Amino acid sequence: MGAFETEKTAKDAAVVETQSPEEDFDQPSPLRKIISVASIAAGLQFGWALQLSLLTPYVQLLGIRHKWSSLIWLCGPVSGMIVQPIVGYHSDRCTSRFGRRRPFIAAGAALVAVAVFLIGYAADIGHKMGDKLEQKTPRIRAIGIFAFGFWILDVANNTLQGPCRAFLADLSAGDAKRTRVANGFFSFFMAVGNVLGYAAGSYTNLHKMFPFAMTKACDIYCANLKSCFFLSITLLIIVTVSSLWYVKDKQWSPAVNSGDEKTSSVPFLGEILGAFKVMQRPMWMLLIVTALNWIAWFPFLLFDTDWMGREVYGGDSGGDDRMVKLYNKGVHAGALGLMLQSIVLLFMSLGVEWTGRKVGGAKRLWGIVNFILAIGLAMTVLISKQAEEHRKTAGEYARPSSGVRAGALSLFAVLGIPLAITFSIPFALASIFSNSSGAGQGLSIGVLNLAIVIPQMIVSLGGGSFDALFGGGNLPVFVVGAIAAAISGVLALTVLPSPPPDAPALKSGAMGFH
Repeated sequence: MGAFETEKTAKDAAVVETQSPEEDFDQPSPLRKIISVASIAAGLQFGWALQLSLLTPYVQLLGIRHKWSSLIWLCGPVSGMIVQPIVGYHSDRCTSRFGRRRPFIAAGAALVAVAVFLIGYAADIGHKMGDKLEQKTPRIRAIGIFAFGFWILDVANNTLQGPCRAFLADLSAGDAKRTRVANGFFSFFMAVGNVLGYAAGSYTNLHKMFPFAMTKACDIYCANLKSCFFLSITLLIIVTVSSLWYVKDKQWSPAVNSGDEKTSSVPFLGEILGAFKVMQRPMWMLLIVTALNWIAWFPFLLFDTDWMGREVYGGDSGGDDRMVKLYNKGVHAGALGLMLQSIVLLFMSLGVEWTGRKVGGAKRLWGIVNFILAIGLAMTVLISKQAEEHRKTAGEYARPSSGVRAGALSLFAVLGIPLAITFSIPFALASIFSNSSGAGQGLSIGVLNLAIVIPQMIVSLGGGSFDALFGGGNLPVFVVGAIAAAISGVLALTVLPSPPPDAPALKSGAMGFH
């Protein structure tokens, strides 16, 4: 009997070994596989941090005027509204033998590499095509190549992010706790990528690691930008290749998922419009508060390093060599501020649930931090005026005093607190409110995304022109952001409904850490 049992055990093991991928995905995957896929967010966010900190100043150095530079950022909301839903829709139905998500993640990483090359070498390629280096502005060909590469980069980011989050949901296999933990690790690695990106952007001698980066058409700032992107794409390729090799993906079969075939003919745009029809008051109020919140955030997110270079350091991307150098110093100081902000964001993200309990609930916490955001944006005016007064006595080319610089960097760090809440509570509330809206959680999150991308389009289209009406600079749109943040805080405390006290999404922690 012992020999028979041994033979039977061996046969059972062989059956388990030859199980189909579909059966393997019926159970939640080990945590190490979830962490591996979530780590892709570090490489993705490294590049996004470089976009936020360095690319707005860089495009002005190529010759685009300040009031038009915000138009470059239209790609983000446009691709967020179009590319991400299309990619998500088709990644659900991909029949590749490599799985549903992995082909899109690999394609997104490849597109990032192409975009990074175009952005980093825009000045060199433009010079080869006929841009003259002696003329200050503009380098038309370099600007065109940069804009093309920038749009590809945003499309690539959206191609990567959606399937990554969907892959984590697949690996969680419907287990609520494992899903929260997976999203928590994704958020954690996003913060890690932010810290790495802003640290690289704040280091002014990074180009020495890549001596070939500096050319006749590419100055020190441009060479540092190239070097940052070299590191970014290296990290992204390492984490992406290792994760896609290590973690297997579920292959979709139309024959097995016949229900999906029936719904595949329904356009996703129609589904989103249908979600608006069934949304109840709590979700509408959430959309309004979220939209105002992001109208406050986007001016600072798009122009924070430009503000450091222009208003705080008194530089000018279109001025003489000393002014350009001063501007670059301010941009790198702004990148340092963003790194400090990311560190605060990382630790604050771990304490969202505890802080919410202490202040009396999620919506009250959101309202309070919106007032912190409003005060912070208003403080940019005070810091700018103090920097201007210092230059009047110390000289036009003088750097800001240590007090002004410390105040500006402290402002960046403090704003990490409301940013952590903005990245967590609205999405948790959307999940809770969707339970009674009839739209479903996934679709409700998609609708919430419209309340984020539409404000970004408004700021991108009107921010630069609005600033120009008041003499240029960044302060006018920052003041508008402060007003929007204050209104958002009032509405969060008054008209936004409170979630149920026993809501699972809040009891378990918005960021998924326990």
